[in-house]
Amino acid sequence: MSYILKVKNMIQKIAIRNLDIMLFLILVSLKVMFYGKEISPEFFSYKYIFLPVIASVGVLLAVGYFLPKQKRSKFLYVLNIIISSIILADLLYYRYYKDIISIGAIRNAFLLGGVASSITSLFKLKDFLYFLDIFMILPFLKVYRNIPYKENKRIIRIGIGSLILVGAILLNGINIYKLSVDQPGLLNTMSNRIYITKVLGNVNFHVIDAYQFTKNKINNSKKLPEEKEKELVNDFQGKSQIQGSKLKGVGEDKNLIVIQVEALQQFVINAKVEGEEITPNLNKWINRSMYFDNYFYQVAAGNTSDAEFLSNNSLYPAASGAAYYMYSGNQFKSLPSTLQDKGYYTAAMHGYKDGFWNRNVMYKAQKFQDFYGESSYNIDEQVGLGLSDKSFFNQSLEKMQTFKQPFYSFLITLSSHFPYDDVKGYGEFNVGKYDGSFLGNYLTGIHYTDAQLGMFLDNLEKEGYLDNSIVVIYGDHNAISKNYIQELYDFVGEKSPNDLKWYELQKVPMFIHFPKDEYKGVNHTYAGQIDLYPTIANLYNLPRKYMLGNDLLNVKDPKVTFRNGSFTDGKSFYISWTGEYYDIKTGEKITETDDLKSKKQESAEDLQNSDELLNHNLMKKLEAESKGEGESEQSK
Repeated sequence: MSYILKVKNMIQKIAIRNLDIMLFLILVSLKVMFYGKEISPEFFSYKYIFLPVIASVGVLLAVGYFLPKQKRSKFLYVLNIIISSIILADLLYYRYYKDIISIGAIRNAFLLGGVASSITSLFKLKDFLYFLDIFMILPFLKVYRNIPYKENKRIIRIGIGSLILVGAILLNGINIYKLSVDQPGLLNTMSNRIYITKVLGNVNFHVIDAYQFTKNKINNSKKLPEEKEKELVNDFQGKSQIQGSKLKGVGEDKNLIVIQVEALQQFVINAKVEGEEITPNLNKWINRSMYFDNYFYQVAAGNTSDAEFLSNNSLYPAASGAAYYMYSGNQFKSLPSTLQDKGYYTAAMHGYKDGFWNRNVMYKAQKFQDFYGESSYNIDEQVGLGLSDKSFFNQSLEKMQTFKQPFYSFLITLSSHFPYDDVKGYGEFNVGKYDGSFLGNYLTGIHYTDAQLGMFLDNLEKEGYLDNSIVVIYGDHNAISKNYIQELYDFVGEKSPNDLKWYELQKVPMFIHFPKDEYKGVNHTYAGQIDLYPTIANLYNLPRKYMLGNDLLNVKDPKVTFRNGSFTDGKSFYISWTGEYYDIKTGEKITETDDLKSKKQESAEDLQNSDELLNHNLMKKLEAESKGEGESEQSK
């Protein structure tokens, strides 16, 4: 009995000495796992994430062992608050951007301050649970710190802490190595942050992200090896080959008017609610235009700004953060710069804050001659986040009437911006059973924007601009995030949702209107925003250089690559976060073939080439070398 009593007393002493440690391990691990389940409920597994989470939290916990009891309890308490705050920040960022916040994207998170109404709509009551223990544990800590017991000697504490640290690091290393084998290159590119977080937990993700960010900063500051530069030049030259001559030069000397519409998704086109068309004006103009019905948005963390970047540069957005911040000091061979070289006047127009998304800097870098931002407009009517689309279009047309022709006008709308809660400003629209829902508010908002687009296009026609202009309209990104995906599935009548069907709903409308309604019809080519610039380059007979997209009027083998590594060739669809392929026609999963594997590798190389070009600001050098080669040819 005395032996059993001794063992019992010893266990009690160990438990008392380590109660704060055990509480920290249990509470923080549960938070990290619950967070992982929230961002990826379909594929989350406690079984697979348990060890990575325990290992990552164990590394932090081990540090606490080096401290005496009084300091250790405070350290773990503060660490709990920090981790809980990071989880909340991750959740809010995910709900807004559909991605995990990275160091490179921290500036994007601060941009939410510019849309305060958006932030409040992102909070959920259950988010408070991540902080509940922090308040409840305070009384316990006060009592615990006053419990008398003989503390372990410093050498023993360090020994135990070191053992836990080494064990946790080894276990973590095994988990990270396993992921690197299962998904080669993923941890280097950090291209699928959701998958990494789902598999390793958000503590591990942020540590890996910090490491990769630091490593990339160091590597990008170094000169790219000459051999790699030559390889990059060859790859871009291969991508820049003329793909055909259909409609080549039909836009020469004509004005170009491009309208990027906020949160315009394809599922609203030709759709009705309560018997009324949601987008009657777009439907009408689509019938008068060349309409691409398999056009995907390809944005990453930069959201709207990424759509602008893709469309004007035919390069991929930044792997982490927003290209408009990351590369604002770069040189570009952009659409406005090439049109300017042909004598065009170029202007960007947007009714929101001039510095939002760093537009006032980035537009200059892309060679827009003028940027008309919020400071250039009379804010006489507000709908949603700022200047109403109605007033924006009216004032923009007045400005365009002063432009020297030919011109390139790039307009970005605003009123249909998330969270779509300015229902009064949008006006009356009967959405029936969707009234008051997130989807219903969106339908009301996009119906309002459609009406303003219709009036603007009608006014362009009345003023005679459509006789000598090509007009392009496309959506920038999705409107319905995964938080509200069930509402969307119900609306479109989807009974058996899966990843393929989710991606198929990520299409945005894109149409090109030609003078006299020429070349109208539906084009079923699978395409993305990166293809817009090469297509316009063909129409306006512009030099096709340093583009990664396709000319949609002449492409033979279309392919759409997404920033997370997913891709489609119009026949198959690869989902990067599951590693699965789908046959688009049947909707069934298929096995990887050599051809699909090759296309997956090609997509990864395209993303890497875009990153290398941008990270090392190589456009200036490539242009100089190109001119040098041209001069050399002429001297022969």
